[in-house]
Amino acid sequence: MTGTRRPFPGLRCGKSVAPYISPNLTTGNGMRNVEVFELIIVGGGPAGLCAAMYAGRGMLKAVLLERGVPGGELLNTEWIDDYPGFEHVLGRELAQKMTSHAAAFGADIRQENVEAIVRRDDGMFEVSTTRGTIYLAPAVILTAGGTPTKLGVPGELEYAGRGVSYCAVCDGAFFKGETIAVVGGGDAAVEEAEYLTRYAEKVYVIHRRDEFRASKILQERLFANPKIEVIWNKQVREMTGTPAGLQSLLLEDSLTGELTTLAATGCFVFIGFRPNTGLVKEHFAHDAGGYIVTDDRMMTSIPGLFAAGDLRVQLTRQVTTAVGDATTAAIAVEKYLKDRQTRALGVKVGV
Repeated sequence: MTGTRRPFPGLRCGKSVAPYISPNLTTGNGMRNVEVFELIIVGGGPAGLCAAMYAGRGMLKAVLLERGVPGGELLNTEWIDDYPGFEHVLGRELAQKMTSHAAAFGADIRQENVEAIVRRDDGMFEVSTTRGTIYLAPAVILTAGGTPTKLGVPGELEYAGRGVSYCAVCDGAFFKGETIAVVGGGDAAVEEAEYLTRYAEKVYVIHRRDEFRASKILQERLFANPKIEVIWNKQVREMTGTPAGLQSLLLEDSLTGELTTLAATGCFVFIGFRPNTGLVKEHFAHDAGGYIVTDDRMMTSIPGLFAAGDLRVQLTRQVTTAVGDATTAAIAVEKYLKDRQTRALGVKVGV
């Protein structure tokens, strides 16, 4: 691909830039490292990688910041069978393909743990990281996904990593031949319970209601699996065990309040997740669950801040919807930067 990068006010692409240093960019050891871009993408899941690919195609000077290995939740999913063009593909394989595709278009992917995203009065964003680097850009696409919701019961934190898990693909193999429990009633809980039967001898699915929210096809697979038993109308109230790990769950009947004990050496919790929006240090429009409200271009209520993927308000959250969001956001950023440059030059922007 040939072409030239389109500059914006305050940035001379392809040349060194004298960085703006605000008062809060200093530490006891002196100035922090500052780098300037046209676009910063925070989060390296499917949405972030897709945004990076389109940014590369658009010849934008962009950087993708991801605290771990690129791929996001794909790395926690064994098989993907609902992504067009791939009838059956390993999650980690699809993640690798997406990463390679973005890199082929020049994506600058860096392992950085973002601490905060702050919009300055001049419209530039400061994205700070734990390593001390400050990234500056007039546009940010936030694709940071979410964090698994905890049950918040006694013993949960104590036995995390010693029986309690939030990732079946990551930890399932540690429970070969054991009896385990899965908590939840949505797609994730039902799908992961079925997956865990390849390792566990017995899988109990604990749900606080008398019916699942999961899709019908997933429910059919679960009910047809002889290793799975559903425990309806029960809630986990406590997790107990020994120094070696989890041993049992205390359950409360949602209707009668009766308490019973279930022997289980593993408990996988899939009751939802919270969007990782705490990085944004400014109020933005969101729904009751904290998911970001955007317009049809993925722009948030903060000018220049775009959101894509699982942290955005939408009907469903799938790999396909994440990359669709990211496609729109990346292309919208191009127009946003062009309009910003035009305004800076004093030219009236058409509608």
